[in-house]
Amino acid sequence: MSSTTTIDNAIPRADIIKRAARLGAEIKNIRLSGDLSDEVVRAINQVLLEHKVIFFRDQGHLDDAEQERFAVRLGKLVPHPTVGAINGTSSILELDSGRGGGRADQWHTDVTFVDAYPKISVLRGVVIPPYGGDTVWSNTAAAYLDLPAPLRKLADELWAVHSNAYDYAVKSRATEADRKHFDEVFTGTIYETEHPVVRVHPISGEKSLLLGHFVKRIKGYSQADSAHLFGLLQSHVIRQENTVRWRWQAGDVAIWDNRSTQHYAIDDYGTQDRVVRRVTLKGEVPVGANGQRSQTIKGAEIVGV
Repeated sequence: MSSTTTIDNAIPRADIIKRAARLGAEIKNIRLSGDLSDEVVRAINQVLLEHKVIFFRDQGHLDDAEQERFAVRLGKLVPHPTVGAINGTSSILELDSGRGGGRADQWHTDVTFVDAYPKISVLRGVVIPPYGGDTVWSNTAAAYLDLPAPLRKLADELWAVHSNAYDYAVKSRATEADRKHFDEVFTGTIYETEHPVVRVHPISGEKSLLLGHFVKRIKGYSQADSAHLFGLLQSHVIRQENTVRWRWQAGDVAIWDNRSTQHYAIDDYGTQDRVVRRVTLKGEVPVGANGQRSQTIKGAEIVGV
């Protein structure tokens, strides 16, 4: 990008405000819709690739249908593989704090328990509490570069099993409704996929750490050693210097590159209502540093709609 504008002069550089050093930018003066020009859509994709998560305020005009009409300009819509979509939409997942599974307060990359997990997520704030409920994102490519060289070399060779059947009870504040939702809905079908711990981004070529709370174990290690190794690598992902935090307002939209980030929804708003709605876009099967592709062990790929 030039110093003043993005691709085709579609978004002035002055309208792109960095929100943290390593990732995150707010884009001003754009009304998201399915009717945006191709030039603006290309520019949004370019800014997303550079900053990894981008934010838009004042998008209260969006409803479920228009959120999907906009999102499909960025890729192919895919529903959540176990929860499905709401209200007859193609792909929208609702996260409601008052219902089981509505508080995503663990570090994760979306849906990594399948092979071609989503490349992009588009999240809209519907009901936002007056305090609390921020979301934090981390840059998994910067985390990889932060590793000491011997640890990077080891990470390049590691593979991990990701599953939706992680131990939900480890969440100290999991309610009975949460556990019921997890048992009956989220794990109605068990998925397991072997992913490289380091994946290569299909567009930028960056290497990034593919971890998060869907990791069940690291292959070739005992459970204890796997847990220690996971903790060591994950600690580089979630260093505060490697994150950006967004204070939601109703009508905000966040879009992130799910191939090079993790995120965490902070559960610090008590019994207040918090409702957000997410669209995901079909991704590619990851390729590791050695050129090998992820493999499904149980379940099936997400099928595009």
